Amino acid sequence: MDLQAQIQYLIDNAPQDGITPQLVAAIAPALTKIAQKLHFPQYYILRNPSEDWVLTTLSHKTNPQLQKQVIYAYPTLQDVSTTSGVGFDPHMIAAPIGVIEILFQTLALQPVDSIIFFDTPGTTANAIEIERLQLQSIIESSLQQNRRSSDIPPDIA
Repeated sequence: MDLQAQIQYLIDNAPQDGITPQLVAAIAPALTKIAQKLHFPQYYILRNPSEDWVLTTLSHKTNPQLQKQVIYAYPTLQDVSTTSGVGFDPHMIAAPIGVIEILFQTLALQPVDSIIFFDTPGTTANAIEIERLQLQSIIESSLQQNRRSSDIPPDIA
């Protein structure tokens, strides 16, 4: 599914509360801009039996007390099985998820510090890390720009 179709899917499936679909539409350009920097329209995310995304705790090499929670996003199903050890745990499943939904969901995942997208099949060497706080900042900036441009009266000239 292409990025515009993914955006439309999010809008169509958002709670019809009069706010959420408009919010998704407002942040769509920022989500699309970030997604265009990635190489795949969908990635595979590991899920546990409760269908929660699997978090991995990473520790700093020289200071193990510094930790962060990440979610890995794999370009192919084969990459999940060869790099994650999922074959050892039959309860884990890898689900394909559109990149727009991954970015959107990341905004709400409080314990998550980053999503790490492996962008080259067969290797974990070329990874792109997107920090949740950075993503939130980009979205907030985009919303502020949209608010400013909508505050301009149409008859300004």
